[in-house]
Amino acid sequence: MANKLFSSIKFLFYGLLVCSSQWLFLLYSDIAFPQGSIENGKTKAAVCVACHGVDGNSINPEWPSLAGQHPLYTAKQLKSFQDGQRQNILMNAFAISLTEQDMIDLAAYYGSLPNIQRGADPELVDLGQKIYRGGIFEKNVPACIACHGPSGKGNPFSLYPKVKGQHSIYTINTLNAYAIGTRYSDSNEVMRTIAKLLSQEEIEAVASYIQGLK
Repeated sequence: MANKLFSSIKFLFYGLLVCSSQWLFLLYSDIAFPQGSIENGKTKAAVCVACHGVDGNSINPEWPSLAGQHPLYTAKQLKSFQDGQRQNILMNAFAISLTEQDMIDLAAYYGSLPNIQRGADPELVDLGQKIYRGGIFEKNVPACIACHGPSGKGNPFSLYPKVKGQHSIYTINTLNAYAIGTRYSDSNEVMRTIAKLLSQEEIEAVASYIQGLK
């Protein structure tokens, strides 16, 4: 009984930690995120079209859709590519020459675009929904909803990305990268810790569910 109670407390505490960890980042960063130029961002995004789509909705499921993403999150990812904290041959080469204003403008442009709605695999919905909304208690996996919200809109103030409608294949690849440690740009190793606890079946199910969020 004591062990079960301890596990429950640990599970709840970890969920709260996951939700609140990024607030420390905000306290020591620029609280007033500079306003980007959507018009300038659109011009600068011309070279991004091949991978991320003409309207920020990628037609290749290997590449993320950026439409509607929180500007602060997008700008942070571009900075991570520039600094080498995130590794991708194409993105590292692209980001190296960007100024801070370029990143802010690109982020503002993509944030202004509507992301298209996609569907989930009906066979994976039940398991995916269970994980996203309730976590996996016996594995100490917190519910995705705690940070990414009930409809996958994320939290712009704590740097948790909008995930709704994202390609399931991209999300699967991302979670696998976190699990094996080839992606390590997450704060406090939150996503790496969670991804390592998930089976491939669970990853595919939650990724499909996220893709179908409206």
